[in-house]
Amino acid sequence: MMIIPFLSSFFIGGEMVNMVLQSGIVAKTVLVILLIASVVSWSIILSKWSSLRRARVQSGRFLRAFRKAARLQDLVTVSDQFKPSPLVPVLEGGMLELRRQGSGFNITGIQRATQIASSEELTRLERRLPWLATTGAVAPFIGLFGTVWGIIDAFQGLGNAGAATLRAVAPGISEALITTAAGLFAAIPAVIAYNIFTHSMREFGARMDDFSMEMMNVLERNQAEGR
Repeated sequence: MMIIPFLSSFFIGGEMVNMVLQSGIVAKTVLVILLIASVVSWSIILSKWSSLRRARVQSGRFLRAFRKAARLQDLVTVSDQFKPSPLVPVLEGGMLELRRQGSGFNITGIQRATQIASSEELTRLERRLPWLATTGAVAPFIGLFGTVWGIIDAFQGLGNAGAATLRAVAPGISEALITTAAGLFAAIPAVIAYNIFTHSMREFGARMDDFSMEMMNVLERNQAEGR
């Protein structure tokens, strides 16, 4: 009994391949465009998921080391081991501004330096995400264009044949609808991933802001204690 669903799915898949091969040049072009968009989107999804996972793990480790460190300068010297974390450039930007001030201490300038570092890190993390948003928004319409074109072509063939029956028009319409399905196949994962990654960007932004305030508190305490 288990063989029947497998054979039916194999048959349907073969029928779809045949329909794609028998489709017109416009439908094939649309399918190629959607395939390229889907492949690029999945490569972005997988690489971005891996990089954000590393950044999240290293941020937790970095925060623990930061809260245990006796001196922030000691933490800066070993910050390379936490490099995937976006919190590291925030610390380095603040400490660089502190060194540039020399014997002075301007907390506002240090805070501005950490904000600039946070903004640069968010820009880096958001890199290539617009492609996912564009794919999610445009791919269904590209697929719909292929469907409309295929239906027009099917009805033109029907008019030339002169046989106004469902059996005559159904193959052409089914071929045309493949492009709509391909458009949704490319768009849905891109939209889901874009929303998930956008939420992660907001989370990292809030975490960097919190870390910046925590760092300001540590610097102010050190300044008050004369360290």
